[in-house]
Amino acid sequence: MVWLEVETKVRVKNPNALRKKIQKIAKFEKKETRGDDYFALKRKFRRHGYPKKAFRIRKKPDKYEMNFKIWLKKYWDKQVVVKQEFEFALKNKSDVDNLLALFRDLGFVEWVKKRKTSESYTHKKDKRIIIEINKVQHLGYFMEIEYLAQPHEMEKAKNKIKQTLKELGIRQEDIDNTGYTKMLWKKGIKDKKYWIKE
Repeated sequence: MVWLEVETKVRVKNPNALRKKIQKIAKFEKKETRGDDYFALKRKFRRHGYPKKAFRIRKKPDKYEMNFKIWLKKYWDKQVVVKQEFEFALKNKSDVDNLLALFRDLGFVEWVKKRKTSESYTHKKDKRIIIEINKVQHLGYFMEIEYLAQPHEMEKAKNKIKQTLKELGIRQEDIDNTGYTKMLWKKGIKDKKYWIKE
């Protein structure tokens, strides 16, 4: 079954005020910190600048996750972006090391690191609407609204996200769907690796 990640991202100037608005329409679920390492083909991003294709590995308490996304730009509009996400689990550090050895041999290198603390909420009227307040290291605060949809539900998902933006009083000029990795890359952020050792 194909699932699409339908979402929008908003720059946040006052997280406390936004949190109060979110709490009126959504239920708090959890707060967590995530450290991600991103990899791309060295020859591609050295020659062309920002890489168009990359994958990430995230350390979780009991496993590691590998993730990559296909950007479905033909479905985008001014407020909402659509991606197809692929994710699988790696059981332990040995699995990660073996996989990274393969990708390094194919020419992939680590190119950016991201660390964010996320507060997650589910909308009271539709639990498939996930609202997050994210504090991204070096970038500040953002809100994301996400709806995981099957292809035939995509328009419904986009409308649900736009309705949620209205409920929260978000202005069009505050929407910024630039990826976090691109923002970090443009700033030239060079952090230490979170969990990977050469």
